[in-house]
Amino acid sequence: MRKVYVLLTDTGTVLTKIIKLYTKKPHNHASIALDDQLWDVYSFGRKKPRNPFLAGFVRENIRGGIFRNADCAIYCCTISEKQYDAICQKIEEIEKNKGDYRYNLLGLFAVMFNLELVRKNAFFCSHFVAALLEESGVKINKQKPLSLVTPDDIKESNSLELIYEGKLSAYFAASSEHNINDLSHQKYYGEFSNDRVEVI
Repeated sequence: MRKVYVLLTDTGTVLTKIIKLYTKKPHNHASIALDDQLWDVYSFGRKKPRNPFLAGFVRENIRGGIFRNADCAIYCCTISEKQYDAICQKIEEIEKNKGDYRYNLLGLFAVMFNLELVRKNAFFCSHFVAALLEESGVKINKQKPLSLVTPDDIKESNSLELIYEGKLSAYFAASSEHNINDLSHQKYYGEFSNDRVEVI
């Protein structure tokens, strides 16, 4: 058996604050991680800190920037080797063709009105995470279309187990292998592209 991790965060960006006014929920951004140290974390979000309209598929640097002081909840999902491989293959496929994928900003605001707005190769963060898990066979939400799934919906899935809630920095500090102050992991940073995310 293998494990994947769902990371829900509140980073305090302007758009996050706007969304939070509507949702009244503590965490309004969702990402998926392939390891418990959160080195391989993926989502849909902005590519430039000051431009919410330039966004798409991103590998997230959660050991710096606005993530360092983010509040978070981390959930674990136990899956089969086949399911894990399916998730990895889908991520690789999207990453290889990421120029064809877009951030579904209109779809995000449509959620506030409970309107399903599906656009080809377009996702917002929780839609991406839910679709990735569902496609691999992990049930997330039976009542909603995937394009209406919110971070709060994801955490209610019976397939997920809460393993940590609190400051993201404290999660890293508790790890003897990867301390939050050690930002010299060359393998990790060497694999980032120039458009790494600051998050919506």
